[in-house]
Amino acid sequence: MAAGPRAMAVDRPAVPVATTADAATRAIVNAEPQAAAAAATVCGAGYSLFHAVPLPEGTDPNLRLATLYSYENGAKGCVILDNNVGKSQYMYLHVCKVDNTGCSTDSGNFTEYGGPLYVASAVCAPVTAKMGATSSSLYINYTTEYLFSCD
Repeated sequence: MAAGPRAMAVDRPAVPVATTADAATRAIVNAEPQAAAAAATVCGAGYSLFHAVPLPEGTDPNLRLATLYSYENGAKGCVILDNNVGKSQYMYLHVCKVDNTGCSTDSGNFTEYGGPLYVASAVCAPVTAKMGATSSSLYINYTTEYLFSCD
């Protein structure tokens, strides 16, 4: 089994964070810099963290079950759903360009993360993230159009 984001972060520098990242994203990175850096490493070189969402939505970041990360590299985007439960869970991740073309999906039972998924134009790209014990027993069912910049 391949090492997940947390395992690959050891001895790596902190992830570059976009200047437009919000305070909640910066707080997550400050609390767990290795996890954020590792997820960026999975995306590839040149990606900066744009947004991190603790899930389920509205959850105290310290009590989250998953973290949805979005990274940008120019106009390209990368998204990862990080499993914070510590055991295999059903995970579903889906991203499309704003016009619902160029879609990518990753789903299955994952111990570390779902993704990475890439989108050629990250501007306002909608993202769906789901997680649960099984595909029919979800405790996360999150969709957003604002995981990437919308300028």
